[in-house]
This record gives sequence, C-alpha cells and structure tokens, in this order.
Amino acid sequence: MALSESTFRLALIQLQISSIKSDNVTRACSFIREAATQGAKIVSLPECFNSPYGTKYFPEYAEKIPGESTQKLSEVAKECSIYLIGGSIPEEDAGKLYNTCAVFGPDGTLLAKYRKIHLFDIDVPGKITFQESETLSPGDSFSTFDTPYCRVGLGICYDMRFAELAQIYAQRGCQLLVYPGAFNLTTGPAHWELLQRSRAVDNQVYVATASPARDDKASYVAWGHSTVVNPWGEVLAKAGTEEAIVYSDIDLKKLAEIRQQMPVFRQKRSDLYAVEMKKP
Repeated sequence: MALSESTFRLALIQLQISSIKSDNVTRACSFIREAATQGAKIVSLPECFNSPYGTKYFPEYAEKIPGESTQKLSEVAKECSIYLIGGSIPEEDAGKLYNTCAVFGPDGTLLAKYRKIHLFDIDVPGKITFQESETLSPGDSFSTFDTPYCRVGLGICYDMRFAELAQIYAQRGCQLLVYPGAFNLTTGPAHWELLQRSRAVDNQVYVATASPARDDKASYVAWGHSTVVNPWGEVLAKAGTEEAIVYSDIDLKKLAEIRQQMPVFRQKRSDLYAVEMKKP
C-alpha cells in the first residue's frame, strides 16, 4: 500500500549498545537501512546510541558534532533518503559535554541539533541514584524540524516529564514528538508509558520513544519498550526488551479528526493561564 502525504511510516530502533563505539554506529546504520527497506520515512535511534549510558562514559565517548558518529548518520540518511533522528550522543563543545540529538534530512544535511535541557538528577533511596550533571551541561533551546508530513519536536528521556516542553512544541505546530530515552527498571515500569500517553493526550500529538535494548549486565539497565502513542492516548506499537525495530504508520488525518472532535486548543483559557516560551 502506498502511503499518502498524510500518512507515513515511523521506525524506532531499539539497539543493543556495546562498549565499542564503532560497532554501535555500524550496527545502527544497518538497522536504519533495514527500516528504510520496510518503508520507514522517519527513523529514530535511541538515547546514547554510540556509548554505554553513564557519567563515567560520557567524557570518554564524547565527540564534536559534526564528528565521526554523526558523519555516518548523515551518510546513511542520504543513502536511504530518510529523515534520521540520531537518538543522542555525548557531545563535546568548548570544554562542555551535552546529551545531544542530531537530525539529518534525506539529502544528508544536519536539520536540527537538540541538547537535552532537563538533566537526569534523581535519588530514589534503595532504588536508583543518578546525576547526569556530574559530567553533562544542560542545553538551553528548543528544537523542531519540518518534513513533508509534519513538524517534529525533539526531547530526550527525562525531558518527557516536563509537560511544558511538549506544550511549547504543540503551540509551535508539531504533530509528532520524539523522545530518544533510556528509562530504568525503577522509573520504566512506573512512568515510561504513562508519560508518553499523557504528553500525547495533553497535546493531541503522536509521541514516540526510542530506548536502547535491555542489557542486564550494564551498569545502567535500560527499560527498553520503545513505543508509539497516538493523540487519543492509544499505544500503537511497543517493543519488548530485546533488540528490535518498532514500526508504526502515523496517520495525520486521525490527528486532525481528534482535534476537531475535542478542540482543546481553542478552548484554553489564555485569559487565565499560559505556558510561554522565554527564548526561541
């Protein structure tokens, strides 16, 4: 079936991450090619796809953008003629490290670069303590990009907890939000799906998350379960914990219908409240 401009196939690559950067990148590219052969027009990699996830790894694996990993992503996006959301990588710039997502267009150009704005600093006693800010700095800007299908907004993992980010993206015309992310065995079962469905229903948008596959031997064990949720809050596709590609056909007519039937954007009381963007 040929998909119309109002429908397109999204693919999320739930990659098994190893400690060998070049292997991670090579395997990511082969999965991207596989997704493209299955008709995917927008493909996303998981958070921290070229490196193990952990504060001790970020300085060792960090690179510039453009750099070796993103150069490979640019080449494969062009080869496959797709929009490629490059999950995230540890980025080094002017002596600081960021958790950064680079997006490439079908001609291989860098369309967007998003640095995670909410750092994952949490302490759940007896369960998990993690401080991204030990080595990472936060970004300070929003990032969207346009495709022939719709505008896409970017967040990374912990960003999904902040409803305001998604609201700003919806205000800016995004119909799909993509969050490469690696929740864990504490936050994953509690909140991973709940947050995606919440952001989707709040803003009447599609929400997609791309997680690394689970590795029980890693120092940080990712939850997995890469997911696509529609604007009605329904889970359209969801991976297990193993390495996999998740496909979902995104129907923008469905989104328009939901917004027409329940016109919450027109019903907001801007005389009483507002979520506003302080800087572009």
